Amino acid sequence: MSTRAAQYPAQVLRREQLSEHFVRLVLGGPGLAGFVSTGVPDEWVALTIPGQFQTRYYTVRSWDGAELVLDVVVHDHGLVTEWASGEVTGQTVTVSDPRGSFAMPAGAGWLLLVGDLTALPAVARIIESRPGVPIRAWCETPGAALPAYVAGDAEITWTSPPPGSQSATADLVRAIDWPAGDGYFWMAGESAQMRAIRKHLMREVKLPSSAYDVMGYWRGAPASGRRTRPVDPGPIWRAGKAAGQSDEQIWAAYDAAREVGDG
Repeated sequence: MSTRAAQYPAQVLRREQLSEHFVRLVLGGPGLAGFVSTGVPDEWVALTIPGQFQTRYYTVRSWDGAELVLDVVVHDHGLVTEWASGEVTGQTVTVSDPRGSFAMPAGAGWLLLVGDLTALPAVARIIESRPGVPIRAWCETPGAALPAYVAGDAEITWTSPPPGSQSATADLVRAIDWPAGDGYFWMAGESAQMRAIRKHLMREVKLPSSAYDVMGYWRGAPASGRRTRPVDPGPIWRAGKAAGQSDEQIWAAYDAAREVGDG
């Protein structure tokens, strides 16, 4: 039996423009009284904006017991983009209980992180959680780099997508000179590239499934006209493991569940 995640009404206390494509939403109010962080640095919540029943998932940038901070990427179009691009202070949204997937093995000797702007809040939180191992990160952001966004001890390489490309994070991974010994790899970004990277990690790099976490956070507009819907990967992952499926089969099921036709 599945249990629906608890929902919390929250008021938008502040809206801050972090960059041309990055907006910070600071949420608060008595409705968040029961909200509890998982402590997992890439934890996310389902956000439902006013007048909508569909949700979108966003990483928790911070939670101090009173204010919940979500940093939202503003794309060219999208359910939350259109709303967050305007004046939203004072409006009421709904967020779910947080869930996360970052699980670095206890014996890991290094940590590699790769992500685009949508992954930056999680990358920052992971680095700031001070996992106690050498960290190397590659962050792809449109326009200028955002070094002040990330605090902590890590070697970070900032890149921009090539002209005419939405993202090139998969190319960053294929060029990695992998450290010796056991470690942990975390990556998030455009779904099609994440599928390719999972195959690369399993077939070429040959990392065990416990040594990486690769998440599709969004999907570029394909020629087929298909789009994605928000899907919590947790139940699909647990059901797949219970059924004895391989990691590749589980992630294929997750990607398929996210796809929605034009109808």
